[in-house]
Order: sequence, then C-alpha cells, then structure tokens
Amino acid sequence: MITCVISRPAVLAAAALCASLAAPATALAADHVVKMLNAGKDGSMVFEPAFVKAAVGDTVVFTPTEKAAHNSASVLLPAGAKPWRGAADTELKVKLDKEGVYLYACEPHKMMGMVGAIQVGKPSNLADAKAAAAKEQAAFVMGKDRYDKALAQVR
Repeated sequence: MITCVISRPAVLAAAALCASLAAPATALAADHVVKMLNAGKDGSMVFEPAFVKAAVGDTVVFTPTEKAAHNSASVLLPAGAKPWRGAADTELKVKLDKEGVYLYACEPHKMMGMVGAIQVGKPSNLADAKAAAAKEQAAFVMGKDRYDKALAQVR
C-alpha cells in the first residue's frame, strides 16, 4: 500500500491555482497607455502610440502630457461598442468590450492628423475602418496618412 501525504501549504497552493484559472478573463485585462502629445516621434499633434492592439476587456488610458486642449473621441467603432468623448486635458479610460477596429481623434486637432486606431481581437470591421479613415484624412491639413499608418499595423 502506498500512502501519499499532501501538506496544507500544497493544498492551499493548488486551490489558489485552480481559483486563478477559473477567474474571468477580465481579471487578466491590461491597460494600454496612449499619450496625447504636442510633439512626438511622428511629428506634431500626435497620439503615442497611434496604434494599439488589445484584447476584449482591456482598457486604453488616454493621458494628457501637457495643457493643449487635447482629448480623445471615438470616430468609428465596432457594432455594439460604446462611443466616448473625453474632456480637454483630462485622462480618459476606455474599456474595450467589443471585438473589431476602433478609430479615434483629438477633436480640436483632428484636422492636423491627431488620430489613432485600436484593434481588439479580430478586425471584423477593417473595410469600414479604412473607408472612414480615407474620408476623414481627405479633410486633414497635415498628417494626412496617419490613419493609413495605424491601420497598416492591423493583422
């Protein structure tokens, strides 16, 4: 006869492991910080990074770095996603609860190409995002290819 002795700490560790594996996916959600900048690696009036790849349940945190009336507002969303519009120079947290491509812009500086894109899971609405981006970019006075550059990273 073989006897197996399991210590109390081993039982507690196993229980903790089982509990963490059973936790909802939102417990593993990530925060993605996007800075709102007057100047960055891609020029003036930019979001950095301009493209974020995220998972359903993740949060994007739009962070102002200097007073310049920057905000973030949704431009195009996957079906069923909630639109957002942040106040000027104020941090904004956006929870991503639908799969697809999101386009956003700084309202006061959109004409200057201060825009970005987020991919959440599969890019099921990529064709719609590209069409909306082309229409928006036609009105830009600078940074006319920023949506294109962001959407080129969608996989």
